[in-house]
Amino acid sequence: MATVDDRARYRPNPSVLTALKSPRLLTREVLAGLVVGLALIPEAIAFSIIAGVDPKVGLFSAFVMAVSIAFVGGRPAMISAATGAVALVIAPVMREHGMDYFIATVILAGVFQVLLAVLGVAKLMRFIPRSVMVGFVNALAILVFMAQLPHLIDVPWLVYPLVAGGLIIMVLMPRLTKVVPAPLVSIILVTAVVVVFALDVPTVGDEGELPRSLPELFLPSIPLTWETFTIIAPFSLGMALVGLLESLMTAKLVDEITDTHSHKTREAWGQGVANMVSGFLGGMGGCAMIGQTMINVKVSGARTRISTFCAGVFLLVLVVTLGDVVAIIPMAALVAVMIMVCVATFDWHSIRPSTLRRMPKSETFVMISTVALVVITSNLAIGVVVGVIVASVLFVRRVSHFATVTRTVSADAAHYTVDGELFFASSNDLTTQFEYADDPERVVIDLSRSHIWDASTVAALDTIETKYAQHGKTVELRGLNDASGVLHGRLSGGFPPA
Repeated sequence: MATVDDRARYRPNPSVLTALKSPRLLTREVLAGLVVGLALIPEAIAFSIIAGVDPKVGLFSAFVMAVSIAFVGGRPAMISAATGAVALVIAPVMREHGMDYFIATVILAGVFQVLLAVLGVAKLMRFIPRSVMVGFVNALAILVFMAQLPHLIDVPWLVYPLVAGGLIIMVLMPRLTKVVPAPLVSIILVTAVVVVFALDVPTVGDEGELPRSLPELFLPSIPLTWETFTIIAPFSLGMALVGLLESLMTAKLVDEITDTHSHKTREAWGQGVANMVSGFLGGMGGCAMIGQTMINVKVSGARTRISTFCAGVFLLVLVVTLGDVVAIIPMAALVAVMIMVCVATFDWHSIRPSTLRRMPKSETFVMISTVALVVITSNLAIGVVVGVIVASVLFVRRVSHFATVTRTVSADAAHYTVDGELFFASSNDLTTQFEYADDPERVVIDLSRSHIWDASTVAALDTIETKYAQHGKTVELRGLNDASGVLHGRLSGGFPPA
């Protein structure tokens, strides 16, 4: 249950009520929503194509996710919609099993996210090392780029200069103005060239039908059996983990930009609710979008849920009323946008020679391992989980050597001083560092410069005392701090002899 201090900590500033009472703030929020709504259109369509579904599925998802998260999310002004990360994870379901299984996967992913939120998964974010996060971002950029290759192979030659022109516009446009998103300007100009010169190139309309009406209730027609669950559950869990990871990382970034706190647990279950709603309305689900969130928060200056809500509403209005215009957008324009997203997403600093020289080899290995696993498996969740495991193993290996034992012998006793943190990795060879046969009858072990963390260490100390007892010698433990003393007192004597 939230305390008064918790509620004050998570209170948005400014609040929705404050923005509604201020024409200046309200105008800022609404215009920010309009800009984001425009910017969402090309990416929602592009991500639909990555997932292998009609463009309307991604557009419906963007609308539903943005509107839903505006009410149930924990990070005001953050934008959630269809994303490349989610599309890549669940694309195999559409390809191999069809639309009904695809939507069922999205709904189950929402259920998993709510369950993970209840279990406190948001609090585990602090255990994800930076090297894994960098690997996650780099792998995402690589996978999204690879997803563009089918639109660049075996296509009319005019596609290539159109893609190049779109990229040039997006590079130069921000130097002139940042009021209008550069991707939107690029799409408009490339589309204008195709229309004016009647160029015969693939268009969005060739990819599938655009929506002409509001989304409707979609109940997937699938057998409710264990076999169905085993088919969709792995993809649902992958989508849930990837979506939460990207959403919570984005929320943390917005916290730093706005100097405010957000409720990560609420954001986690809010993402789950939004994905379930999206699935039941025929959407492909999604998560927080780093690019659109930065447009909303950093470029447009939005701070409340109003901007997120308006982004979803404007998106739907534009698509439903201007569907024929959207259909003539050349795929080359969207490919250029996605390539630019890849370039902006990839952490180029992480692979600079100067960075690699300074960075510990273990950190670089973790980052490369995460990237390699994600690219090989096309599953971001697998890469992140394995990356965390690899980082943990390397960390344990490093700190296991920090515990040292120093021996001094006086006329009547042997004194051992233990330095360092004692846990399963560092205490496993603790028993080998004592001279059981050669020590005097009295042995003093000074633990004032160490800390006992687990049962393995208590078992090791019990083994040491037992070995000395077999030689007719007594052991005195000194200097245990309070926490170590409580743990040792509770567990000592409860292990079978080694």
